[in-house]
Amino acid sequence: MCLAIPGKVESISGADPLTRMGRVNFGGISKDVSLACVPEVQVGDYVIVHVGFALSKVDEHEAQQVFAYLRRMDELAELREDRS
Repeated sequence: MCLAIPGKVESISGADPLTRMGRVNFGGISKDVSLACVPEVQVGDYVIVHVGFALSKVDEHEAQQVFAYLRRMDELAELREDRS
């Protein structure tokens, strides 16, 4: 299944807004994602990510609710399989 899921920005690299990248934690699984679409995002913010791109900022409470639903459906396992 291909979902846009929330994650917490742990670190940011790059000064150019078009190539800016972030290390994003998805409930214990961290991935590098593009932050080109969300130039206002800072470390500690939550973002919605789809196919490697952060699309928008999201509230922490909403992100935690989505994590809980994904755990119940065992959908976070897909992220563990792709260790990039």
